[in-house]
Amino acid sequence: MNNILITGANGQLGSELRLLNSKFLVSNYRCFFTTAKDLDITDFEKVKEFIRSKNIKIIINAAAYTAVDKAEEDKENADSVNHLAVKYLAQISKEHNIRLIHISTDYVFDGKNYRPYVEDDVTNPTGVYGATKLAGENAMRAINPKNSIIIRTSWVYSSFGNNFVKTMLRLGKERDALGVIFDQVGTPTYAKDLAQVILNIIGADTSVPANSTTNAVQIYNYSNEGVLSWYDFAKEIMRMANLDCKISPIETKEYPTPAKRPHYSLLNKAKIKKDFNIEIPYWKESLDECLRIMGERK
Repeated sequence: MNNILITGANGQLGSELRLLNSKFLVSNYRCFFTTAKDLDITDFEKVKEFIRSKNIKIIINAAAYTAVDKAEEDKENADSVNHLAVKYLAQISKEHNIRLIHISTDYVFDGKNYRPYVEDDVTNPTGVYGATKLAGENAMRAINPKNSIIIRTSWVYSSFGNNFVKTMLRLGKERDALGVIFDQVGTPTYAKDLAQVILNIIGADTSVPANSTTNAVQIYNYSNEGVLSWYDFAKEIMRMANLDCKISPIETKEYPTPAKRPHYSLLNKAKIKKDFNIEIPYWKESLDECLRIMGERK
């Protein structure tokens, strides 16, 4: 039995993984979905004992401190979850030959690129959230658990949890007009699509493609296909939901936040598509599906 630990079970990705689990994984897989209340991943000994007692063979770390602005003042907690917990998972994974799939973020980059980021581009986070996520990546790579990967993603949304899509739907029903930032460019990621890719990776083959002579932890980018701004995203949400709310473009400087956002978050997905032979949905198709699931597609 290949037992899988999935952390962050109540988050967007964790919730989508739970939903897909019974439909996708074959009988020789058993998933243990945990929240911070069930398993404190910042407690090394508790995590080690849980993994030992449940005979875990694969870990999907979907847990993260994602409050980007709050992290600027809550550095210790952000570092504990995004850095130290990943370090502990990597240490345990290496000791017990466990496969570790860790979810990271486009915030490890500074957003100053002129072309979609590839996995080996120079990282340069501009805030606490990105810095702690990068520290987690670096710890995992230094420890180097066998056959493990890091997946960087961006602009995640889902029918679960709190996210940009849900915020726009709420505001679109409450207001006649709304200003949305147009000078930050990237691509949304439907958490269900990312969850499916992770399960495909696990279900199709238990090994990362042997494309590294060092057997190092592999890094992959994943988001949906396409290019847009938050303004474009909001416009399409209103259109699909048939909400009569006028969306106007505003600059980042008109909406200051404690944490600096990257202006350019496009991720090049060629590596993950090639290594795992996957097709990635266009962002509008995924948004349409999500809104239909939520009962908001008109």
